[in-house]
Amino acid sequence: MTTKTKYIFVTGGVTSSLGKGIIAASLAKLLQAQGYRVTIQKLDPYINVDPGTLNPYEHGECYVTEDGAETDLDLGHYERFLNVPTSQANNVTTGRIYQSVIQKEREGKFLGKTVQVVPHITNEIKRRVQLLGKSGDFDIVITEIGGTVGDIESLPYIEAVRQLRWDLGEHNGLVIHLTLVPYLSAAGELKTKPTQHSVKTLMESGVQADILVCRTEHDLPKDLRRKLALFCNVTVDSVIQSIDASTIYDVPNLMLKEGLDKVVLNKLDLESAKPDLQNWNKFVHRYKNPKTEINIGLIGKYVELQDSYKSILEAFIHAGAANEVKVNVESVHSEYLNDENAGLMLEHLDGVLVAPGFGERGIEGKISAVKYVREQHIPFLGICLGMQMAVIEFARNVLNLQNANSSEMDPDTLHPVIDLMEEQKTIKNKGGTMRLGAWDCALMPDSKVAKIYNEEHISERHRHRYEFNSDYRYQIEKGGMQATGLNPKTDLVEIVEISEHPWFIGVQYHPEYKSTVANPHPLFVGFVKAALKHKNSK
Repeated sequence: MTTKTKYIFVTGGVTSSLGKGIIAASLAKLLQAQGYRVTIQKLDPYINVDPGTLNPYEHGECYVTEDGAETDLDLGHYERFLNVPTSQANNVTTGRIYQSVIQKEREGKFLGKTVQVVPHITNEIKRRVQLLGKSGDFDIVITEIGGTVGDIESLPYIEAVRQLRWDLGEHNGLVIHLTLVPYLSAAGELKTKPTQHSVKTLMESGVQADILVCRTEHDLPKDLRRKLALFCNVTVDSVIQSIDASTIYDVPNLMLKEGLDKVVLNKLDLESAKPDLQNWNKFVHRYKNPKTEINIGLIGKYVELQDSYKSILEAFIHAGAANEVKVNVESVHSEYLNDENAGLMLEHLDGVLVAPGFGERGIEGKISAVKYVREQHIPFLGICLGMQMAVIEFARNVLNLQNANSSEMDPDTLHPVIDLMEEQKTIKNKGGTMRLGAWDCALMPDSKVAKIYNEEHISERHRHRYEFNSDYRYQIEKGGMQATGLNPKTDLVEIVEISEHPWFIGVQYHPEYKSTVANPHPLFVGFVKAALKHKNSK
């Protein structure tokens, strides 16, 4: 619909966690629903090269793309809203920027010049921002800048935006500034000063916001919008209210009501039409009007922070809506779970998911959870480490392989039913060295997973270093746990299931990464259906 790619920059002020990612994804959804090809990228100011080595408590979950990039969890929101895969180019960190510039300097590509933040760092930022636009695949690229305006880490990004606005020319780029309008209950009024100061800070860096999106708990009256417009150099219709919503999936409709898409398209000199949100609204209706509810236990070791398992929680929302079921996810910390209290903590649940993770902390609790649900015939889904714990539990308690374990947890175990791939054993540098991204998997005909997927071959995203040890495959299969999914090239085991159990599936990959509003993941849909059946059979 447009010959030249347009750019939208989303900045944030006053405080983090205002929801820039959701606003960016919601705007993208509205533009996509009008026929525009849209993508979103995230610029992260931290110096880590990627979030792959970050503790989930630091930055939430690490999201993995099809091409194996370890990225910010906001990319998960982008994919769930747009149903369009992201890639390495959609997430840029300060670490990656500096790594690239320093490498060029070492190679002599700057011809002996002094390497500086301006122009060398900002040029690299600008290059990364425009990579997606120059691909020819997108009409509009939305760039979310992490952190807040005024942060020392964000300054090179804001400077790059200032330069890009000049480079791109009129109607080819705009800046949306997301800010907070707090409500002081003691005074009984909304306060605009934080927004004014935030916009002023942005202007000190040479960037004028074109649109303000104001996070608020209360409706913004017209006189307050006029005041913000006057003091922040924007038009009144460019002051957009973003009121707190009961679910992130309401935000596209809230932004539609506020006219954000119209204002944006007008400023970019593009045609505006009524967005086709029919399928989106069907999903929202089913999600908000369930016919029944189930309780699923999420067994993990980062359960204090909900963002640690963000994609799993969202996948349950998609699968719940598909089944017209409200999925209540009950977090259970695996460190406090053992064989003695497993029944007390899990017996009321309709299904149990053992979550992914790294390291030995809390794994014995996960094994206890698997043992209980296997013996009590409660539907079970194990993801990545959760699948590995299922194999260990089976080896210990069914095959009587005493102290069977993963060599990750116990390098001296006599029965390493989970072990390191040979090519991984010499690796010292942990970042980006795992089995990452999309890998093929061939499903065993007539297996439970083959019926769930209704496919013979699938592709799923991975993020792990240790694997099912094929030396034990014959023994484990003879005992009753089948390997029903294999990588066709490496013969590595991707899926295990117990046919004698009503619903017991462990997968080495991360199905949650591919679940979207438009395409709920079949494994989660099947798991929720099985949990509902289990509930109704009690």
